Amino acid sequence: MPASYQNLSVTRHGPVFVVTLQKPPENRINRAFAQELILAFRNIEVELGGPGSGAEGCVVVKGNDAKFWCTGLELDETDTNPYANTDGFYPLLRTVLDFPYPTIALLTGHTFGGACPFAFCHDYRIMNKRRGFLSMPPVDLGLHFHGIGTLPRLKFGGQVARKMLLEAYRWTGEEALKDGIVDAVAEPDQMLDAAIELGRKIAPKAKMGVYATLREELWGEALEKFGRISYVHGRETSRPAKAKI
Repeated sequence: MPASYQNLSVTRHGPVFVVTLQKPPENRINRAFAQELILAFRNIEVELGGPGSGAEGCVVVKGNDAKFWCTGLELDETDTNPYANTDGFYPLLRTVLDFPYPTIALLTGHTFGGACPFAFCHDYRIMNKRRGFLSMPPVDLGLHFHGIGTLPRLKFGGQVARKMLLEAYRWTGEEALKDGIVDAVAEPDQMLDAAIELGRKIAPKAKMGVYATLREELWGEALEKFGRISYVHGRETSRPAKAKI
């Protein structure tokens, strides 16, 4: 991979690209980091030739250690840049949800707040079996953005989505597997191997060039909502958090 990045790295394992989040201390997302992630996805797409190339491909996004995958957004950034999320986070969600190759979120550690929608945009999720919680607490923060509940409702059903958005429940890996939020759990030292194995299995599904089109049939409502709040400067697209973590 010829490109160089500041807060992430990309390695290739045959058809599987592994993006490692490396933004200290907890991989929190700000506008610049979101745009760097978008660039990495686009560079991978170019290297694979795009959906018309007939190439196999898959992207795994993992944390840099077993403690954190990502703990959400840098909420303080909107104090000085009210367009931080509309120019960064929301376009990132749309990029992953519209990516022409399968994606896997390898949740190596804690996954909190805005990291949850980021993870849910991926096609598959594998979570640390021994460590880390998954929690999306907008109800405790007074935070909202258009479409925040769409993927939880569409992917996991109403009861799990209610537990997530209205109760701010914290899932362990085993609990998240039981509720269908993740597709598998793995031992910390086996997580990357599990993700690459799954990636090799699903990478050929991109060959016919219709992967993103078929994904849109499933989650198109979320794709549309994230598109409507991306790169918008003429109106408010979210309710700023009243409390910050």
